[in-house]
Amino acid sequence: MGYQALSVQEAILYVQNQGKIFTKEASLVSQEIGDGNLNLVFRITDEETGKSVIVKQALPYARVVGESWPLTLDRSRIEAEALKIQRELVGDLVPEVYHHNTELALTIMEDVGDHKLLRAGLIDGEVYPHFARHIGTFLAHTLFFTSDPGTQPFAKKANVSKFINPELCKITEDLVFTDPYEDHETNDFNPLIRPDVEAIWGNQALRREIAKLKYGFLTRAEALLHGDLHTGSIFVTQTSTKVIDPEFAFYGPIGFDIGAVIANLILNYAGQHGLQADVQKREHYRTYLLDTVEDVWNEFVSQFVRLWHKQAEERSARVPDFWQDYVSQVLQDTVGYAGCKILRRVIGLAGVADLNRIEQADIRAEAERLALEIGQSFIINRKNFAEISDVTTIVREITVEREQVLQK
Repeated sequence: MGYQALSVQEAILYVQNQGKIFTKEASLVSQEIGDGNLNLVFRITDEETGKSVIVKQALPYARVVGESWPLTLDRSRIEAEALKIQRELVGDLVPEVYHHNTELALTIMEDVGDHKLLRAGLIDGEVYPHFARHIGTFLAHTLFFTSDPGTQPFAKKANVSKFINPELCKITEDLVFTDPYEDHETNDFNPLIRPDVEAIWGNQALRREIAKLKYGFLTRAEALLHGDLHTGSIFVTQTSTKVIDPEFAFYGPIGFDIGAVIANLILNYAGQHGLQADVQKREHYRTYLLDTVEDVWNEFVSQFVRLWHKQAEERSARVPDFWQDYVSQVLQDTVGYAGCKILRRVIGLAGVADLNRIEQADIRAEAERLALEIGQSFIINRKNFAEISDVTTIVREITVEREQVLQK
């Protein structure tokens, strides 16, 4: 059977024919639930038992554009293999893969529909007390055990070859590191912030630093990354966290994944300007978000360093205090990549609901300007940050400055 995009009914038949997931007699219903640009996503449910699974099939083009933007189907294999590796390393923090078909670019996996997208939860002002610990664990274990310190060298290099992901990396290279900093046709931003955006286009010092970060992304195969770890790729409850959608997975700089998480927390922080009208509640929630930024980093470092001291494979990793230099570099990378992710979401293609949900264009513009200032500061000043508290301090200082401007 060659590749074909499945219909709702064909998805039911495919799952039923697997046998191991549902019985042949099960009464199955299917619902297409995907709103992504790159895939078909179906929820297949047994009407009698309520048991359900997710069927995800890659499309050979981006739905938002159409067949004029072709995409490799191999990303489905990459996603399935990444999920399996992550599942081995962090267990229930990722959904279980039940079946994968490379020819159909199709994966059947655990349904996490009882969870809520983290982005939606943050927009609704919800608090998740275990999220920072969970995502810190995910980052520490998936990054350490696929990195040079945590892997036998032959095994690591063999894995690098399995996760060469040029097509999806090219999307990141363009949309995160290149297009937003030029007057490019893919950009999509609030017209009210055009002067701010044009100032970024003309800021050669900033663009030089972004180019350095881009070349780090291109050349430093440090660990197996999720590759697209934003708050729309994380499902949560009050007690559980599930990381999904690693189809952008490849070997790259460790700070890129951590920076993606932090960037999306900061984007919501900026969005609070329009999401929460009550000043006291806004400040309270912003404090929670910055505390979460610190907790995510501190949890990552604590667990990563513990793993380093106990299980480092590479001999030079045992050189006294080298781990400190390594972690310092990861922090600088994390902040720099967070800055790029912030700017890209404000200026470039595919913005975030944390900002776009704000209906009044002028209020949204102020939230976007705050995000742009924070993002630029992260990129320019990343080498000056010694602790994560330095990062959150800068965010607070920029916020105060922006509020003083608004009050004049």
